[in-house]
Amino acid sequence: MDTSQQQQNIKTNLLHENKKKWGLLVVNILALFLGSISSSLLSRFYFIHGGSSKWVSTWVQSTGFPLLLIPICVPHVFNLKTGKTHKPFSVFTPKLCFVSVSIGLMMGFNNFLFSWGISYLSVSTTSLLLSSQLAFNLIFSAVLVKQRISFSNLNSVLLLTLSSVLLGLGSDHDRPIGVIQAHYFMGFFSILGAGLLFALYLPLVEMVYKSVDSYQMVMEMQVVMQMAAVTLAVVGMRFDGGYSEMRSEGKAGFDLGLTGYWLTIGFAVFSWQLCFMGTAGLVFLTKSLTGGMCTTALLPMNILGGVLFYGDDFGVLKMVSTLLCLWGLCSYLYGEHNMKKENICSDDDQNEESVGIVCNDV
Repeated sequence: MDTSQQQQNIKTNLLHENKKKWGLLVVNILALFLGSISSSLLSRFYFIHGGSSKWVSTWVQSTGFPLLLIPICVPHVFNLKTGKTHKPFSVFTPKLCFVSVSIGLMMGFNNFLFSWGISYLSVSTTSLLLSSQLAFNLIFSAVLVKQRISFSNLNSVLLLTLSSVLLGLGSDHDRPIGVIQAHYFMGFFSILGAGLLFALYLPLVEMVYKSVDSYQMVMEMQVVMQMAAVTLAVVGMRFDGGYSEMRSEGKAGFDLGLTGYWLTIGFAVFSWQLCFMGTAGLVFLTKSLTGGMCTTALLPMNILGGVLFYGDDFGVLKMVSTLLCLWGLCSYLYGEHNMKKENICSDDDQNEESVGIVCNDV
């Protein structure tokens, strides 16, 4: 085979891999879009209609991990980097298992903080507070994966922080009916804690994914993480009444009846797995900051959903907080755009220097 034919084959293979990558990227973005919005609305729906257990809400977020076996069992579709296939979990090392379990336990605690927070806060307030995860993500990415930070990034951190502060100042007008101020602030700081842990999760998995060669292995890691998280939730449920609490809650506590209760649980389980699959896939295919940015970009949709479906209060302070959140997101995107332009210019300069060296040598 001559050189030109080899180059053509390489180009064809690269084009094919690029199409697969973009197709998978679109699938994961759609999964994140649908999962992020529906999971937040359903979590609040559970508490609005009589659900009361934070541990049940935590359990729901990770118990659907068997659904992730679907992409694991179709490796010829999802394997991107090497084209190799392997039996599920056959190349899963003890070290990778330990890392996945550790991150999973951290995410299990993150799930509990989210459940605690959304039981006391409206969907719109929760979404605005979770926007702080982009600010935390910038900081952790700079420390852990040496992400370059620009002035626009720092401006984004400041704006998102101000957005959260304004929500805290407006607590008297933003509390849902029946929620006392002490519970409001417990929920407030629980959501901030959840945002911080999620921001830490993104660069941590980005570091781990550097040693992972396929989307299939990413999903295998997610299964192990979710199993660790659901184990933590089951232990919590054991001390909080266990599954018998769910039966009694569905029969007597939930105002939509037992069927409505299990439908809510079932749809929530599915939506949370869509959200986690989309997030993990996005970080693997791009980087942790992109995953954080996409998650933050969806938060205004959650805010709108809370206002439309649950009649969340949208006063002046929350409106200003939302505008600051959007401004911070735009500032981040502007900074990323400028850094990408600088990188392209730098690459062009290096290519010109290389050509000059070759010409001189000739």
